[in-house]
Amino acid sequence: MKKIEYIHKHKMRTEEEKKKLTTRLKKIEGQVRGVIKMVENNEYCPKILMQVTAINNALNSFNKELLVCHIKNCVKVDIQNGDERAVIEFTEMINKLMR
Repeated sequence: MKKIEYIHKHKMRTEEEKKKLTTRLKKIEGQVRGVIKMVENNEYCPKILMQVTAINNALNSFNKELLVCHIKNCVKVDIQNGDERAVIEFTEMINKLMR
């Protein structure tokens, strides 16, 4: 499959989308700060590992949410406008995400 070069694009998000995504990220940011404090306070490794697992799960949830937005909006619109590169770009992105 020929590798596609990404065109610099912007996505106009609704206020609801922005709020949902930024809220998730701020929650993750707080979790990361909590893990930093746990390391600084010499917390027991399994406790830290459990918190890191929670962060990974939260990031996965964020990625799923963003992926759904991307499919429903960006990919759909590009295909409707006849831009078949969107399919190649999307499949390449999925391949990178699933490594």
